[in-house]
Amino acid sequence: MPYKIKRALETAFLQTQSKYPVTLLTGPRQVGKTTMLKELMKGTGRNYVTLDALDAKRLAKDPAVFFQIHKPPILIDEVQYAPELFSYIKMIVDETCGKGDFWLTGSQAYKLMQGVTESLAGRIAIMQMQSLSQAEIFEYESTPFAIDIDKLSQRKTHTREMPAVYKSIFAGGMPEIVHEPVDDIQGYYKNYIASYIERDVKYIASEIDGLKYYDFITAVAARVAQQINVADIARDIGINEITVKRWFSILEALGIIFFLHPYSNNVLKRALKKPKLYFYDTGLAVQIIGWSTPEITMNSAMNGAYFENFVISEIYKSYFNDGKEPTLYYYRDKEKCEIDLILERDGVLHPIEIKKAALATKDMAESFSLLKAVYPYTVGKGAIICNAQTLSAVSKNVIVIPVSKI
Repeated sequence: MPYKIKRALETAFLQTQSKYPVTLLTGPRQVGKTTMLKELMKGTGRNYVTLDALDAKRLAKDPAVFFQIHKPPILIDEVQYAPELFSYIKMIVDETCGKGDFWLTGSQAYKLMQGVTESLAGRIAIMQMQSLSQAEIFEYESTPFAIDIDKLSQRKTHTREMPAVYKSIFAGGMPEIVHEPVDDIQGYYKNYIASYIERDVKYIASEIDGLKYYDFITAVAARVAQQINVADIARDIGINEITVKRWFSILEALGIIFFLHPYSNNVLKRALKKPKLYFYDTGLAVQIIGWSTPEITMNSAMNGAYFENFVISEIYKSYFNDGKEPTLYYYRDKEKCEIDLILERDGVLHPIEIKKAALATKDMAESFSLLKAVYPYTVGKGAIICNAQTLSAVSKNVIVIPVSKI
């Protein structure tokens, strides 16, 4: 794949790898991990080997021989296929202690992360890459999202009306689609899911029925931005609740979905405890359900859920691309009062309402008063993120942020 879009993670990756002997870049298939690292290693003399290749995978069964042939500094691609390398990497690192000697890529599979935790603790930095963010696609500066009106006003972006936003939601951010727009987006994602199940899911749990797991993924995609009810999914798919929880953990471990957990403290005793579910890439969620055009997606019964998912996943990506991870929650109580998102930064809680509407109103922020902080936290300014075209405010403590400003 030609390297056409500079990845926002490049700077943070280079800074991080200069501090650790081993840097592991994780994330789902086809999001651009290898492409970025190959670009960064040009002209450096770094070696490259992929464990997707059968001969390399076989050689890795004997780590001593493997590293006689493939010497650091090195990029080892798809390292999850040879967890036996980790203990040998530890030995090399402890002998030479060369910063940046090992670059690794892999899916966030259980076996991979277990090997890293057991063998390379204190010697490795773990970073996450997801599909392209809007900042990367439209080539404007990528910074971690913050509710700071001065920074937001200086942020160089271009406004987009609702149909354009849903076109982005529909297409998602997979580099192959963005680099070389494809006519059959549905076909691309169908093949992506098939490959994901056959290669990654079955690598973790070979006994899984692929067709049943596809039914599970479809049920999950129908529930984006909703609180998870494990019993309902188990009944719909015809599996038990323990299996549902295990299959959820596989989706999460492989970087396909994430859960937003509820904010609660001893003051907010009426808060509900179930997490809400989101996809890192909205294109994948939309295509699993089968909406055929951006217009149908925009007018579907799930349009609000997709918009909410889009906003929250973009916020996550803005932090991942800076080598960080945000602290995010949501709030909902037994009276169904809700705050879509709570961003915690530097001990300050910021309530956020997410609306697909083009016009923000003061009553959209009524639930913000429910947010009560317990020491050492405080409550800061809130925001309404919507399809507005300009940065504004509905009160002195609640700003209106166009979705293009995330």
